[in-house]
Parts: sequence; structure tokens; C-alpha cells
Amino acid sequence: MPSDSPILVPILGDQLTRTLASLRGRAMDDTVVLMMEVWDEATYVKHHQQKIALVFSAMRHFAAELQGAGWTVDYVRLNDPDNSGSFTGEVARAIERHGPREVHVVEAGEWRVLQAMEEWADKFPCPVTILPDDRYLCSKAEFADWAEGRKTLRMEFFYREMRRKTGLLMEGGEPEGGQWNYDSENRKPPKEGLSAPQRPLFEPDETTREVLDLVSGRFAEHFGDLEPFQWPVTRDEAEQAADAFFVERLPQFGDYQDAMVHGEDDLFHSMLSTSINLGLLDPVELCRRAEEEYREGRAPLNAVEGFIRQIIGWREYVRGFYWHEMPGLAEANELEATRPLPEFYWTGETDMRCLADCVRSTRSNAHAHHIQRLMVLGNFALIAGIEPKAVQDWYLAVYADAYEWVELPNVSAMVLYADGGRLASKPYAASGNYINKMSNYCSGCTYSVSKKTGQGACPFNALYWHFMDRHRDRLESNPRIGQVYSTWDRMGEGRQAAYLASAEAFLDTLEPAREGWAR
Repeated sequence: MPSDSPILVPILGDQLTRTLASLRGRAMDDTVVLMMEVWDEATYVKHHQQKIALVFSAMRHFAAELQGAGWTVDYVRLNDPDNSGSFTGEVARAIERHGPREVHVVEAGEWRVLQAMEEWADKFPCPVTILPDDRYLCSKAEFADWAEGRKTLRMEFFYREMRRKTGLLMEGGEPEGGQWNYDSENRKPPKEGLSAPQRPLFEPDETTREVLDLVSGRFAEHFGDLEPFQWPVTRDEAEQAADAFFVERLPQFGDYQDAMVHGEDDLFHSMLSTSINLGLLDPVELCRRAEEEYREGRAPLNAVEGFIRQIIGWREYVRGFYWHEMPGLAEANELEATRPLPEFYWTGETDMRCLADCVRSTRSNAHAHHIQRLMVLGNFALIAGIEPKAVQDWYLAVYADAYEWVELPNVSAMVLYADGGRLASKPYAASGNYINKMSNYCSGCTYSVSKKTGQGACPFNALYWHFMDRHRDRLESNPRIGQVYSTWDRMGEGRQAAYLASAEAFLDTLEPAREGWAR
């Protein structure tokens, strides 16, 4: 290519960051930024309508921001008649249009996209440079070095390294307050009438309204309610959402981060994960803001540490784990679960009040908070023995913040224990007692949580023991969960048989999801 040809910089939909590695140090007059709305990415699973609208709207706003700053942006809309439908096809078309001397792109966040990206050098007539995504604290290589030689990988020890690396909540090499982790203080059940301040809701502007029209016309058969659509789609809006969280909800976030209240979809959660995962907000910057709230006496240590742990601990850990374990993680099924995903995961039509409410929130908001995802929706899938791939597709499709690098480790390894304990020290299986303790779901449920077996008993109770019984050979030696078998053995054959029969009878009533919901 001629020396005066530009550098082509493709930017993906989750790379909406002004300081992206492919933009840093680039001259505006020597660069063409390429942004692409492509069919393949909107449909490889049938993403929630709000999720598609969120990504496309944020992309269009980011493109306008770059253009306003002086960048040349080649933006390909989904309804462009010449749109090829794939990243590779659109980069090829852009190379024909602009004749770049090189392509500079930041590595994709998902395995399958990176595999395609790594083929570009052989397909295109100009050199392709794939840059590491340095928006994360821990590089892939650094995580691999940390993981080398470890039989099991535990977030807690990784998290401590990230605390040391950043200096967050550290005092002279020691953790603030003398403890690394205040999770034991973050498990308060909801008190009567618990509610949280309303998070900021953002009215769609003209750009977003155009996207909503596009999505309603092209993706109406996808799961979820498209409107009301109230997500932040720009950095300014995301900053407003962050400001409100730090002032209004962070102080109580720690105490109630595991609580669940019927109809209270957000409680004290930040609701910032969509903006972080799009690239609109800097996660470490958010952690430093949270630390400042503690240092200034406006938020307690357990709340701030819990928030920081979710970001530099869990978020960084699952990203490293994803790349360390792929591609095998996507096929893992250690517990040999084969049951089809029930239809109620899509419709919400179940008498189990907890599951119905979590699906309602998911359908209405493309969101449910982490305990709803883990201990209600995920717990049921685990103890009912739902096939991992179907569960993975569901989580990836329905949540606005779900990208495979964060969704797959959480679902396959944390929720389903499909990796056999590489990520989590035990399967997070629980009976109805946990849900009753941490929520108000059970008080208005058709089923009785206090009834263990038989007609009208909470299905979680029998399913829990059914799960423990069928996986005894794998789990009895686990020091974190194995002791429950002494309780099981003390029950006697009659009570055990009642639990197993109740579970089998309930499982027989489950209607498999119809074809076409997820793919």
C-alpha cells in the first residue's frame, strides 16, 4: 500500500473507550476508524432486544463523539444494503474502500471472534496488528503465570494480588481494616419494606430512538421487552449513573448485596456493569472513587470492599479464567447434566414465585442482580441437572451485560460446576431455606418452603437432596460440602425415598423450552 495510505482501526461494540490501545498515539489525519453493526453478532444467540439496542446505540453515540473530536469514522449500519453481516466481511469491504497500509485492532473479548480476527492477516492484502486489550488490570499472560502449577484456581488469592498491584484499600502493605474480605458482613436478609433509591433512567434521544425502531423491525422475535429502554448509552450518561450510585446506594450496598425483594429489581446494586463492559466507564477509576467514599467517611468499609472485590477481584478473575480454560470450558459438563432447559426460563410461567420474578425482571430489564442469577435461576438449573450449553445460551442471550468472556465462566463454572471445581470450591446448591432467608419471595408463593416433600412442597427442597444424592461420589470428599451427607444418612431410607420421589415427580412436570428461543 502507498505510504500515505491510512491506518484502518476497527473498533468493536464492547471497545467504546477513547483511550483504546488502537487509538492511543494515532494521528487523526492518518487513521480511519471502522465501526460495524453486523448481523452475525446480533444473532449468534438471539440476544435480548434491549441488549442489541444498547450496543448499537452506544456504538452510534461513540462514533459521533469520535467524529466530533476530529476522527474520520467509517460507520456501517445494520441496514446498509451492502453490509456483509460479519466483522471479517466488513473489514474486507473497508480495505477496498480505503486502501489502508495496515490494520490495527484491539484483540476481541470473545474466543470465537478472536479466532476469526487471527485469520485476517492471511485474508487481507495489508498487514494486521492485533493489540492486547490493556483496559484490564491483569493480562492473559500474567494470569497464566499466576495460574501455573495450581491444581485449583481461587479468586480470593488472585484478588489479593490485584489489591497489592493497585494499592486499593491498602495500608502499608496490609489490607485496610486488617481483613482482605468483608463478605461475611454482606449477607443481611432484607428487612420489611426494604427499598432503594431509584437509579437514573435515561430517556432515548433521536439516535437511540432510531436504533429502537431498527430493533423492533428486525429483532421482534427475540426475547425480552424492548421498551421502556432507559440504559445509559454514552460516557456522560454512565458517569451520571455512577455519581448517583456512589451517593445514594453504595453506603448500603454491602449490607444488602445478597438480598432479594420481590419487585425491587435493582436494590442497592450499581447497575454499572453494562457501561463497564461496553467500555464507557473505567473499572479501576470506579474502584478509586469507591475508595474515596470510604476515606471520606461517606460509605462503610464492607460496602466499598465488596464493590471493589466484584471488579478487580471477580471481574478480572473470570476474564483471566476464561482465556486460560478456553476452548474446553465451553464444552465442560463434569456433572453430566442432560435435562433440557425448561420453557419457564423464557416465559416466566411457573408457580415458583422466586423464579417467576427473576424471569420477569430479566424479560423487562435485560437484568437481574448477581444473587438472583446465581442462587435462584442458577441454583435451579444446577440442582435440576439442566444441560450446560442450554443454560449458557440463555444467560448469554438475556442479559444486557453478558459477553461470553464474563458469562461463560460464571455460568459453566460458578453456577453449574461443569468444570469440576477449577473455578469454584463447591457447587452453589441450596434448598428453599436459602431463598427464604435472603428474600421475601417465599411468603407469597404457591409452594410452602417449610414443607419438604409431597404436594405443595417447595421444589427446591427435594431437588437439593436429589442433586446431592446423585452426585455423592463426586462431592462427599469436598470439605466445603461433604458434611451434608451425614445429615442425609441420618434421615433414614423412608425420608430419603420421599425426597427423591418428590424431586422425580416435579422434574417430570417440567416442559422443555421450545426450539428457537436462543438460536
